[in-house]
Amino acid sequence: MDNDKVYICLADGHVFEGRRFGSGGDVIGELVFTTGMCGYVETLTDPSYYGQIVMQTFPLIGNYGIIKADRESRSSFVSAYIVREKCDNPSNFRCDETLDRYLKDNSIIGVYGVDTREITRIIRESGVMNAAICTNPKSVEMQDIKSYAVKNAVAATSQKSASLTPSEGEHKYNVVLLDYGAKKNIARELAKRGCNVAVMPYNTKAEDILALKPDGIMLSNGAGNPEDNEECIAEIKKLIGKKPIFGICLGHQLLALAMGAKTKKLKYGHRGANQPVKNLQTGRTFISSQNHGYAVVDEGIESCGGEVSYINANDLTNEGIDYPGKSAFSVQFHPEACSGPHDTRFLFDKFISMMEENANASE
Repeated sequence: MDNDKVYICLADGHVFEGRRFGSGGDVIGELVFTTGMCGYVETLTDPSYYGQIVMQTFPLIGNYGIIKADRESRSSFVSAYIVREKCDNPSNFRCDETLDRYLKDNSIIGVYGVDTREITRIIRESGVMNAAICTNPKSVEMQDIKSYAVKNAVAATSQKSASLTPSEGEHKYNVVLLDYGAKKNIARELAKRGCNVAVMPYNTKAEDILALKPDGIMLSNGAGNPEDNEECIAEIKKLIGKKPIFGICLGHQLLALAMGAKTKKLKYGHRGANQPVKNLQTGRTFISSQNHGYAVVDEGIESCGGEVSYINANDLTNEGIDYPGKSAFSVQFHPEACSGPHDTRFLFDKFISMMEENANASE
């Protein structure tokens, strides 16, 4: 199958011929690109890519194989995977299997041998668009491609029942992590700081969360349009001001919507491990890992009781909000990022300090 021809049909009419690897079949999805030079294991297992065809801009993928310990979720949620060149003979002492084997085992269509640079330029100019991967371009209806939309992403990626990630070392705090498609490293970073982390399904009611008497609440990353999650937003509203809250990525957007702000879809999103974000208080710029196609609209944040804390240094879109008096803050980027960068992991320490202050104020 590795030598089979396969075609990428973009919604704007462009067609690219490549070679198939991984699983067979045809698929339609939202085509996005990510600029990470490493971390493809984490990319493949990031639930935020649900419903999307993921294309790597870095030309060689698979050179260190698939490392099971580095996976960010229970499975992969990408619709398909596109690379310029795949490596069939990985060299790494931690390697468990090849990229091709992983895609086959997880029923993910792979495409290699295409000009990923040209496709990326098309997306950057025209914006994120839908695409089909197929063996016969004539068999695909253009209307089917154009009408595709990512739906029910949070319900599809969230775990179905509660689980516990115990603290590493001395237990200090109890945190509820609402799973909207959470990456495992969020719970790991909290556990490293002495937190027992109760990971709860996305549709857990506010009263059930508060009944656990947590010291703080984490709102995780996730996929899809944040405005689709009306049920989640309604429950977050009930939590605001009750316990310290820290939101990441989709959690950042949902918290803003719960506060009364608005979100918008970006032209081609921010995906990769090299996104610069500027702290507006200090003026310092950090390099961050990101994976999102929507952003919070700055206009209206102040009227919702928020203060913009970070902006994207490239396009000036919102990257963080503090909510003074509400014991809540959030960021659009990923401070828990694996395989990196690790520049902003101090935000977990900020959350710990917030829980400590809240506990002292309650005594």
